Amino acid sequence: MTWNVNGLRSAYRNGLRQYLEREQPDIICLQEIRVDPQQLDVTMHPPVAYREFYAPARVQKGYSGVAIFSRLEPDAVHEGIGDERFDAEGRLLRADFGSVSVVSVYAPKGYSPNDARTQPEKVERLYFKLAFYRELVAYVRMLRAHGRRLILSGDFNTAHTEIDLARPRDNERTSGFLPEERHAFDELLDAGLVDIFRAFVSEGGHYTWWSQRRGARQRNIGWRIDYHLVDVELVPLIRSAYMQPHIMGSDHCPAVIEVAGTVFSSVQAKNVPAKGDQSIFRAKKRISSPRPSASTAPSKSA
Repeated sequence: MTWNVNGLRSAYRNGLRQYLEREQPDIICLQEIRVDPQQLDVTMHPPVAYREFYAPARVQKGYSGVAIFSRLEPDAVHEGIGDERFDAEGRLLRADFGSVSVVSVYAPKGYSPNDARTQPEKVERLYFKLAFYRELVAYVRMLRAHGRRLILSGDFNTAHTEIDLARPRDNERTSGFLPEERHAFDELLDAGLVDIFRAFVSEGGHYTWWSQRRGARQRNIGWRIDYHLVDVELVPLIRSAYMQPHIMGSDHCPAVIEVAGTVFSSVQAKNVPAKGDQSIFRAKKRISSPRPSASTAPSKSA
């Protein structure tokens, strides 16, 4: 599961813990947590069955950051992509389970020349975003070359095709749907990944983010910018992919995939019985872990 929570403390106040208790995802990747884990009070942690890992932003408080909550015990957790420009903003966190890696990703937001008419310097963030994509492509290629099989889950801040946003013609010059951003997304897929939602759903009208203005969510005028990008080698093991637009608490909604239990059959769940080969692994999106090495935050089950 993946979810851009638009502030982790706000998400807890809006029912994140109750959501986790009800849905019980084995893994949830969170983005835009906007908090250092040391700032969380005792009520702002997932249920005791979960381990917490965070990669908060260091450059600015209340900004960016990702996390992973997992009921499965990872072999290792790695913070960052290896480039301080992006790692200082808390853009990536990886958890390894055997040969499979689940990666929580939060791509930077860009600004087109149209977006930045009054603040031309903001266009630099578009170049920054494209540089992040290039680093991510290299990162994916390197990991796959070393035998790792990947599930990248997160907010990529790009609508890939015209059916991934409600009004493509109105947004042709808007960052998030610029040709260069969509080309960068193509290159990421060409590195050996599949937009798995599109393997199950071919029509438009399915979105993960809506503007908070003018009732956009109620009218379903949205963008699909949150994805599970799955290694081509794992695609046969994905059982379903869907959104949860009815789940409130953020301007994004959760995106969910169900994966055959054989993918994680050697991994033990924390405080729950081990699952058999026919079980379902649920990956949801959004969250992050303390610096400098993605250490585990204090857990209620510890």
